[in-house]
Amino acid sequence: MATAIGYDGYGCEHYKRKSRFVTPCCKKVYTCRFCHDEMEQHPLNRKSIKELVCIVCEKRQPVGRCCRYCFTQFGMYACLKCNFFEDEDRGQFHCTECGICRVGYRHRFFHCPTCNLCLPRQIEGIHKCIQNVSHDNCPVCLEDLHSSRLAAHIPSCGHLLHTPCYDKLIAAGMKACPTCQGELDDVTKKVTDLFGRFKC
Repeated sequence: MATAIGYDGYGCEHYKRKSRFVTPCCKKVYTCRFCHDEMEQHPLNRKSIKELVCIVCEKRQPVGRCCRYCFTQFGMYACLKCNFFEDEDRGQFHCTECGICRVGYRHRFFHCPTCNLCLPRQIEGIHKCIQNVSHDNCPVCLEDLHSSRLAAHIPSCGHLLHTPCYDKLIAAGMKACPTCQGELDDVTKKVTDLFGRFKC
């Protein structure tokens, strides 16, 4: 029987979905890439996944939107480019330029080709562009920014950092960006509270 620790008895602590996947790297079955990465010594590239296991009938099968045996839909949202499935409506959309799925409803964001990142429409034309800014690690925790599930903030200097890291810096009285020492104000909070709520 499938291990179910998520919402309504299925999925995991990270995502509500009705499938698990077979990892091509270690040939094990996990519910999501975060579950895999927490247990293994190597990261999973979810785009390399070729097989899923339905949690209803437990049949192993090629990746698809629904089970080919019991016809269970693996997720209300399904992206076969990212092998991403979710049963909660968080406004998921696939950004071709970012190369990953985001949450927060497509109409609320634009893709900045310089930053190589989806940003809230409210800061279009006023944010400071930094080439591929999200492809760096957070300067505080040193974790990935681009595909992180953590929200991110963008100060006026344009460098990104995770929201919890930003909050800790502010609570500690820090007023300078850890990357460039520019002012650690938050241009996003001045215009919107949406930025960062779009990581999958």
